[in-house]
Amino acid sequence: MGFRQQQALLALLFLLWVLGQPVWPAAVALALRWLLGDPACCALLGLAGLAWPWLGPWTPHWLGLVAAVFALALLPARLPPALRWLPADVTYVARIICLGLGVHARLRRRPPDTFVAAFERRARAQPDLAAVVWTGPGKRAVSLGELDARACQAAWALKADVGGTRESAALLVQAARAIPALGVWLGLAKLGCPTVWINPHNRGAPLAHAVLSSGARILVVDPDLRESLEDILPELQAKNICCFYLSHSSPTPGVGALEAALEAAPSDPVPADLQAGIMPRSPALYIYTSGTTGLPKPVILTHERVLHMCKMMSLAGATAKDVVYVVLPLYHAVGLVIGVLGCLDLGATCVLAPKFSASCFWDDCRQHGVTVILYVGEVLRYLCNTPQRPEDRTHTVHLAMGNGLRADVWKTFQQRFGPIRILEMYGSTEGNAGFVNYPGRCGALGKTSCLLRMLSPFELVQFDTETEEPVRDKQGFCIPVAPGFQVMKSPQVRESRLEICGFLGILFTVNIPPPGEAGLLVSRVTSQNPFLGYRGSPEQSERKLMRNVRRSGDVYYNSGDVLVMDHEGFLYFRDRLGDTFRWKGENVSTREVEGVLSLMDFFQEVNVYGVSVPGCEGKVGMAAVQLVPGRTFDGQQLYQHVRAWLPVYAVPHFIRIQDVLEVTGTFKLVKSRLVHEGFNVDAISDPLFILDDRAQAFQPLTPETYRSVCDGTWKL
Repeated sequence: MGFRQQQALLALLFLLWVLGQPVWPAAVALALRWLLGDPACCALLGLAGLAWPWLGPWTPHWLGLVAAVFALALLPARLPPALRWLPADVTYVARIICLGLGVHARLRRRPPDTFVAAFERRARAQPDLAAVVWTGPGKRAVSLGELDARACQAAWALKADVGGTRESAALLVQAARAIPALGVWLGLAKLGCPTVWINPHNRGAPLAHAVLSSGARILVVDPDLRESLEDILPELQAKNICCFYLSHSSPTPGVGALEAALEAAPSDPVPADLQAGIMPRSPALYIYTSGTTGLPKPVILTHERVLHMCKMMSLAGATAKDVVYVVLPLYHAVGLVIGVLGCLDLGATCVLAPKFSASCFWDDCRQHGVTVILYVGEVLRYLCNTPQRPEDRTHTVHLAMGNGLRADVWKTFQQRFGPIRILEMYGSTEGNAGFVNYPGRCGALGKTSCLLRMLSPFELVQFDTETEEPVRDKQGFCIPVAPGFQVMKSPQVRESRLEICGFLGILFTVNIPPPGEAGLLVSRVTSQNPFLGYRGSPEQSERKLMRNVRRSGDVYYNSGDVLVMDHEGFLYFRDRLGDTFRWKGENVSTREVEGVLSLMDFFQEVNVYGVSVPGCEGKVGMAAVQLVPGRTFDGQQLYQHVRAWLPVYAVPHFIRIQDVLEVTGTFKLVKSRLVHEGFNVDAISDPLFILDDRAQAFQPLTPETYRSVCDGTWKL
């Protein structure tokens, strides 16, 4: 329906309203067409025409009939798919608006009602409430009153070092000292000091980079990380950074001991006016990016952003009666902000584990009465891979919220562990837009609607895989992808895959996104949805921005994520822009190939990436895999599987078998080192295999075959 046709129909309906004529004939005609379909509707109209002499006295005004004809001719023949979600869309948007207005009102107060002010208020009201339950060595529970007292002591002990300067501070602690570190962090927040939690696995230059790029003037260190600190201490001292061990004594010259000062400090309330200068866009936290493609960068989380993230718990339907299980590291936004801070804001109990353990997960949930669990990436898949137990469904968990859940794992998890509601979310730490799968559509990362797009505008645009840049038209603007699903370029392959899936009754459970035109997600930067970027060099932040996307002068944030959107507004993750590679003139989605390879019962983990081959354009597919314990690699079976399930251009040509696949602290597969090493048999000690069409199997990659590939005599 064109714009002018819409205008004509609206003008006619408006004329009916002005003349006092009913508009119901148009609505009834359209409803009958949508409900009955064209044949039944035409038959009904034919019967009405035959019975016209008897229906005449009850027929509406002729203008009403004209409007009905216009509605039937111009509006779609079927009910718009997105319309079925209108009640859920309106409800969700109303909740989002209420949440935003509440946060805005809190931060307009003087002093502002920040996350730490809400924590103090709740600690005064419920001092005996169990705030955090620690499940690691020395298991114990910490009440709100105890945590607040510890925070007050930390504030008074460190006030002389940070008071009034608004300088940031850094925490470098292992999970075993999470409870005392939380007290120090909240104490620094009472002083208005933004803090960064640094990944304790960093060593050497990456660790020095993390501390220095945060702008921290104070570094609180776990004494068990003494060696890591001493490696970079001269560099830190040259920048006048004060270092303290979170212990009673210090074995390192020039490094203080904080515990004695904490115990000697009073637990009196800290004056609220120390936070008087805080504004909604003032930094509250710095969270580092994962660093999968380079050194991590400190993302600015403002007080406004932190409060919005804290409210994700209540947005998901959690209440103060819930018990939330957090297995994610505190240097990650989901673990620290949504998990710990979300519980403190809600008044719920946070059960904090030192690390994720698939074997202990459900035992902890049963022991502590957990009702809500948080996940990222592959956490739920690890749980599904554990041996089945009779008590798998014996627990009180009713909600799992997080991001990065594959469709096949989604169904398997619910079938095995019970009808747990899954709330899948999407968003990057530095991004200015996010999605929530509030209807619970399996496999979708989120949902949007015309209402949400007005609040947070975004586009899915065409992109070039080689340059990793958006495609622009003659006017220099980005080209949006076609809305809804389309047929792929290889319909025979797609049809056979769907036929197999349908026969097995597992349609869309193999982690293959529904067919459609994938587009790069870019979100518009506005005053309501700002992009604050990274602390430090503005060039790093500027590289994430795109200008003149849809019109001259606009600014968009480049997420780097490739998504697909269906007709109902559900969004599906296809790949990362850097992970998608081009081979044989086609774009290959590593996530799609990983989903297909994961169906092999002898593969436990799969990591797909593209590698360069001398003399060939683009990159050829390669997979690093981890075998199931006790199983062997079957090259012939894998060959038959990938040939049946994947388009020719997407079939990986090289397989690398590893004992363990490298992941980040938040379970993201690391590809950069694998891409650099490629398939070089001289540099790789792991077993390597190559696709051999003559043998119809994956055969061991020998030095002779490797040289044949490099000189072009082995045709890929």
